[in-house]
Amino acid sequence: MSLSQSLRIALSVVLFALLSACGDEPPQASSSEEPDASQRLSASCDSAVAPTLERALKLLHHMTYDQAREHFTAAANQQPDCAMAHWGVAMTYVHPLWSDPPSAEEYQAGQGHLRQARQSSQSSPRVEAFIEAAGRYYAGDQQPSEADHLAAFEEGWKQAYQQYGDDPEASSFYALALLGTASADDKEYRKQRQAGALAAGVLEEHPDHPGAHHYLIHAFDYPALAAEAEEVALHYGKLAPSVPHALHMPSHILTRLGQWPEVIDYNQRSAKAALEISSDTATSLHFAHAIDYLVYAHLQRGESDQAEQAGQWLAEYKDRLQPHLASAYALAAVPARLALERRDWMAAADLPLRDPASYPWEKAPVTEAMTHFARGLGAARLGDEERAGQALTAMETLRGQIDSPYWSNQVAIQQQALRGWLEFAANNTDKALENLQAAADMEAATEKHPVTPGELLPAGELLGDLQLALGQYDQALATYQQALERSARRLRSLAGAAEAARLAGQPGMARDYYEQVVAVMSENSDRDELRQARVYLEKTETGGE
Repeated sequence: MSLSQSLRIALSVVLFALLSACGDEPPQASSSEEPDASQRLSASCDSAVAPTLERALKLLHHMTYDQAREHFTAAANQQPDCAMAHWGVAMTYVHPLWSDPPSAEEYQAGQGHLRQARQSSQSSPRVEAFIEAAGRYYAGDQQPSEADHLAAFEEGWKQAYQQYGDDPEASSFYALALLGTASADDKEYRKQRQAGALAAGVLEEHPDHPGAHHYLIHAFDYPALAAEAEEVALHYGKLAPSVPHALHMPSHILTRLGQWPEVIDYNQRSAKAALEISSDTATSLHFAHAIDYLVYAHLQRGESDQAEQAGQWLAEYKDRLQPHLASAYALAAVPARLALERRDWMAAADLPLRDPASYPWEKAPVTEAMTHFARGLGAARLGDEERAGQALTAMETLRGQIDSPYWSNQVAIQQQALRGWLEFAANNTDKALENLQAAADMEAATEKHPVTPGELLPAGELLGDLQLALGQYDQALATYQQALERSARRLRSLAGAAEAARLAGQPGMARDYYEQVVAVMSENSDRDELRQARVYLEKTETGGE
């Protein structure tokens, strides 16, 4: 399967324009000594290790890093002089799209493998270019920030691409490197579009290339771009049915489009596949990641029982999850979502902290702050100002422990939203609106991280909730509509827009939103949103409204 003709043409134009703007001339066909694709990885290795290297490379593109490292290591053990096997091991420690820089030990191991790669007696200009590209990340000690290392990584792959633009790996890894340094604040998505165009170019010649699929999905994982990647996303889900992350990735695009049944299907399959590759003592981070998306999608369908069951599935493995941001995020987000999405403020206020106690929460202050946010919001909605204030103070302490500017800002947005509801609890209406408007503006200026299907409760949606509570129906309707532009077919925003339109005296718009509520939700849901929508629609059909 290839990209649709319209997408191919559009991305080709974008690629030319972006490369020209960045000073990168589209590379000419390389005259390298390994034109045959089957020889690219094994150029410095015996043919006997080529199948292992090919499998390792695919796993690397799937970001199934542990398994990729096992295969690269197996190739290196089989042939210690295989340069690309050592290159591959070093590459598995570099995760441009994940918030998990290598440990000092892993960083040194990567450097060591690259030294071995450079010392190989069999090499080629292409192999040396790949080694140099990876080596840019590992240059010097680990003292510079991860952002500095990723910027060097991008420059390394840019040069490899300029030399070997005919090589799908050079193009794909350059696309990945661009995504690793792309700014979430850039609403023109320049680097994201450039990366997507590179990936699309690879798919033109190699329609089943895993990396090109994977990186194009990440490149277009934004509300304004997601629809362009739907075809690629659905195809990626078919490429590697036993690889959990490949099964999960389509849901990044499908979540942006609000296609909840499909998100549920892919993440159920992903979670099962993740358990199959897990050991008896460590459960793959891909399992927890899939469960968070699964719970989120069930909640948008109003499927409370299924969401609870998915949460219990995660709880069965909570004491042996692989330590990682994705694991910590799911552990904090899933119980918070179950309470907040259903407006169960008591359950939110009483969420346990640092659950399970066995998890190293000190390594993930941003996720611990999420639990305090949910607890504080629940307390504020119950009028418990003291507990809400305590949660706000705890969030400030944890925010001071966060190194990432992005994640620090995400906690700041949650704090601002919580202040708004705390002010509302204290009957300070103007300050409440001021704080929630500020939170919504801050949120609108950034993007969600790939680790999450969406915010616990979007700040824009929370602003709409407050405006609705204050009787500002026209303003609430506009706010919910803006929230839906960012998070398509989100149940709480749809239901809020319907109610705001009804109270604002706009029956036609109210009917439209209530019909969307019914369309999104499972027909067997017991949620109030479905009952209210059906009552309204029935009344309008009989002339009661």
